[in-house]
Amino acid sequence: MTSTDLNRAHVAVLTVFALAGAAFASWAARIPDIKRILDLDPRALGLLLLAGSLGSVLLLPLSGHIANRLGVARALVLGTGFAATGITGLGLAVGVAEDVRLAAPALFVTGLGIALWDVAMNLEGAHVERGLGRSVMPHYHAAFSAGTVAAALLAAGLVGLRVPVWVHLPLIALACLAGVVLALRSFRPGEPPAEEDADQPRARNPWTEPRTLLIGVVTLVAAFTEGTANDWISVAFVEGHGVPGWAGVLAFAVFLSFMTIGRLAGTKLLDTYGRVPVLRVMFGLALVGCLIVVFTPAPYAYLGAAVWGIGVALGFPVGMSAAADDPRLAHARLSVVATVGYGAFLAGPPLLGLLGHEVGVLRALLVVGAALLLAVACLPAVREPQPVQSTHRAPTAS
Repeated sequence: MTSTDLNRAHVAVLTVFALAGAAFASWAARIPDIKRILDLDPRALGLLLLAGSLGSVLLLPLSGHIANRLGVARALVLGTGFAATGITGLGLAVGVAEDVRLAAPALFVTGLGIALWDVAMNLEGAHVERGLGRSVMPHYHAAFSAGTVAAALLAAGLVGLRVPVWVHLPLIALACLAGVVLALRSFRPGEPPAEEDADQPRARNPWTEPRTLLIGVVTLVAAFTEGTANDWISVAFVEGHGVPGWAGVLAFAVFLSFMTIGRLAGTKLLDTYGRVPVLRVMFGLALVGCLIVVFTPAPYAYLGAAVWGIGVALGFPVGMSAAADDPRLAHARLSVVATVGYGAFLAGPPLLGLLGHEVGVLRALLVVGAALLLAVACLPAVREPQPVQSTHRAPTAS
């Protein structure tokens, strides 16, 4: 691809990531309405949301192979189509039928689509990153965050205007699908399925590769650290520091804002100093931020939320890049790392909630610090691959 083509592809990938964030945040922002319309208690709502998580977990291990077989562009169309169908079905199941028995399978289909969409766009992002020769994956994940913020603000306005769920969600789903299809025009040309070299071991299983699994651990910890803050930092400020509800939401906003800033600014550090040194410092900042949140009073704890957000910004996108270092095996390895990482997003926060029931949510956040120490020990696995040195020697004069 020429430099112009790569720049166009870069913008297209940014767009696809932002639309993925918008699609997720649009239905997530209507969860209070879904709970109210379907008359669900917290346990029933949790079981309903589990349907979407189950769809994602089931397809994530296969998503890389699907993208490799169909090509990234076709896999994205398929994933976005599933997600759009599921989100539309959810809007109709809640807003028209008002039937949780229809809402659950709609969320399951949404989860399937989001899994394939996510892995395919990360594969394309890794390809463009290699072509550009500089770290841009954090920018893509920052675009996802920006998409979630924009969609959440739009949803807040639509809720204020009393726009019903059955109107809002299908329109957003259609807009996201159309946006992805348009963006695909700037993706790389379709390629045949990747094949391993004859020198490579046959039937390689990435689930048995130590480096891939260690990258998965780093990504898991980053996802757990980010997901814990997403789900619990507001509650921790309200229950642990005694601030009012709006001030707890402010703590979450501070975390999210500084995480986005870290993703936008951190790429220069990655290109200058390398993945391992930068992530050591960043994870150290995340640990310090967590400790400030837990052990200092509210006015200073907001500083901790900011430091925590910056510290966790690069872990997940760097894990995606490291998994895709070898383009021949990127599809399989990225599926493994994505499955492990998103498993932490789905399972980690509920488990922390159980611990929080015993020791309080604020003190339970200290588990994040212990997890970060584990990730630091595994960081050498994400080191950039070294260029292959030629073993051929030029003849010397006799």
